[in-house]
Amino acid sequence: MNQPTEKKANFFSRHKIDWVLVILLLIALGLYGYGTWKTGSANDFYTSAITSMTQSFKNFWYASFDPAGYITVDKPPVALWFMAISAKILGVSNFSVVLPSVLFGVGSVYLMYRLVTPYFGQLAGRIAALVMTITPIVVADSRTNNMDATLIYFLLLAIWMLQKSINKNNMYWLIGSFATIGFAFNIKMLQAFMIIPGMLLFYWLASKDSWKKKIGKLSLAGIALVVFTLSWPLSVDMTSASNRPYEGGSQHNSVLELAFGYNGTQRLLGQTTGTGGAFKGMGNNSSKSKSTNNQQMTMPNGQKMGNFKPSKNMKNMKNIPSNARRGGMKMGGGKNMGGAGGAFNIGTAGPLRLFQSALGPQISWLLPFAIIGMIAAFIGYADPKRKWYQLTHRQKHVVLWTGWLVPVYGFFSVASFFHPYYTIMLAPAIAALAGLGLAAMIKLFKEFGLNNYKAYFLPVAIVATAALQAWYVSSYYPWLTVLIIVVAVIASVGLLIFKAKPAGKAIMIIGLLSIAVAPSFWSLTPTLAKESAAIPTAGPDLLTSGGNNSGGIGNGTVNTKLLNYLTKHQGNAKYLFATADSGTAAPYIIKTKKAVMAMGGFNGTDPAMTLSKFKQLVKSGQVKYYLDEGKSGSTNNEIVNWIKKHAKKVNASEYGGSSNSNSSSNTSMFTAKNRPSNMTKPSGKMAKGQQPNTGSMNMGGGPSNMSNGTLYDLSSIY
Repeated sequence: MNQPTEKKANFFSRHKIDWVLVILLLIALGLYGYGTWKTGSANDFYTSAITSMTQSFKNFWYASFDPAGYITVDKPPVALWFMAISAKILGVSNFSVVLPSVLFGVGSVYLMYRLVTPYFGQLAGRIAALVMTITPIVVADSRTNNMDATLIYFLLLAIWMLQKSINKNNMYWLIGSFATIGFAFNIKMLQAFMIIPGMLLFYWLASKDSWKKKIGKLSLAGIALVVFTLSWPLSVDMTSASNRPYEGGSQHNSVLELAFGYNGTQRLLGQTTGTGGAFKGMGNNSSKSKSTNNQQMTMPNGQKMGNFKPSKNMKNMKNIPSNARRGGMKMGGGKNMGGAGGAFNIGTAGPLRLFQSALGPQISWLLPFAIIGMIAAFIGYADPKRKWYQLTHRQKHVVLWTGWLVPVYGFFSVASFFHPYYTIMLAPAIAALAGLGLAAMIKLFKEFGLNNYKAYFLPVAIVATAALQAWYVSSYYPWLTVLIIVVAVIASVGLLIFKAKPAGKAIMIIGLLSIAVAPSFWSLTPTLAKESAAIPTAGPDLLTSGGNNSGGIGNGTVNTKLLNYLTKHQGNAKYLFATADSGTAAPYIIKTKKAVMAMGGFNGTDPAMTLSKFKQLVKSGQVKYYLDEGKSGSTNNEIVNWIKKHAKKVNASEYGGSSNSNSSSNTSMFTAKNRPSNMTKPSGKMAKGQQPNTGSMNMGGGPSNMSNGTLYDLSSIY
């Protein structure tokens, strides 16, 4: 009778549950998932693709933006595959398209625990999981249908496989690790490769094989990396262009060009394609833009929207919609205005960029603690009997996470083109180094007296981190600034005074809590605001603006009367209508599940369509209507000019005029009513036939999101 009881006890002894981890996972699930069923269509650029991908395997394989398979999104399909499967099962909704990101986000918290605990103890693993959970940009990213949460999960999975390959001295786990990196390449391209240097260094240091065996195994792993990296891109590039959608974001219909150009070197050096003109950075060195007294506002298609004088117009910021202020408008000289975490505000390039207010409140709350902890870990886990270069096993794991932190930190310090939410790439390294660093600092604090510098790592880390956090919160909650500083300083002094006494442990906990409160609150804001934005961000601004901090990007609108008119008159046409960019097309695709041609892709600037081909589509009746919103893009001017010259304008009264009857989200950033006075008249030359959109302006490289333009009847041409 006792045998079942013994077996049950043995099972639980072998599979001991850490209930603290369980609680952390539940907190992560709540932060990442709560309210995602109430937040519109997330990033409708990708939701449109998911809608299309559920309709055919061809669309699924290529990540087609539209149901007709005309053009793809500007990213590879793997993350979207998970979302499309979810949407196929549950139906297309914000909840279904965001669900995979939520689950991958929670999975990343679990993996952080598994990656740190076996080598540095349960406390270190718990802290790593906690830091991952409450990093604001992790929460914001995990609530969207962007690719970043999925990417982080698979990168952590690759690290787990790498650790396993070394622990078991198993070549197949090593091959699997690098194959997973190749798989991750097809989530967000070269971003996945940023951790490879750290992986190689860690394997070389930690593996017990001879150098010849190391080279042999790494060669096989490299082959797996190449195969899994290139399988999908080559399958696309080797397929006839007539049998697949145009590769969105590329200039020559190539995935490899997209990977190494638009999504590769141009992220580092400055965007020069897909924007209608050079878009070199959103936070360049101030030396490149010394004068900000008389700058020109630049439209994504290259138009110069008059002279803008920040010194004069900053005083009238109240006249600019709040989502424009938060979005961070880009001005000609590379300066930005907008709150921390704005869509295009990435601060000033340099070694301290990640600590600046533009990016810091999204990712860097605990970065000082992690850096000091990293140094303490190298010192604390050293073997005094060995030479300095003879690393212990724990030190080698510190090298692994340092090898993740340093290249990624370096990239974001100098890169010219990225959104603040990309900094989620730093979160795992910060979380791991904070966890293992705390364990090392506690060890040093207990072992050394006050006469030894090693005992001061912990109090210094607390005070330094508190000082940075106090600066971040100062513009929102001055009282919290004082509280963080006072509690952190008192706790640090108390640690030194009561080091060996029972009160010392309680004081240490208070000190750690003092640097956990602010990032925890910041991470809660996307959840409280029920945000699921195209440009994810976190911060108190969300609580006062009603969420959605995308700066007018990725959250389009549907004019119901216009839609009814188009549906009624579509007939046998393949496309409901054609338009310049995806910002206009996406909400109509999501609502109707019908094909809408985004002629020039995301920004309206992809050379996917020629005039002769467009004429054929019109003549054959596949395209009957074109909706012009004043943003044609440099590659489509010829087509738009032809339309304006030959097509018949549909009287606005026939479809309800220019008002949006039904808005799926917020509108564009400016209207004629609230635009600053010196922005009302464009200056500089405009393309022939091109008209400024006086009804709305989209600043900063994203597609237009208003449906208030001019409708042309193309069937009248032939």
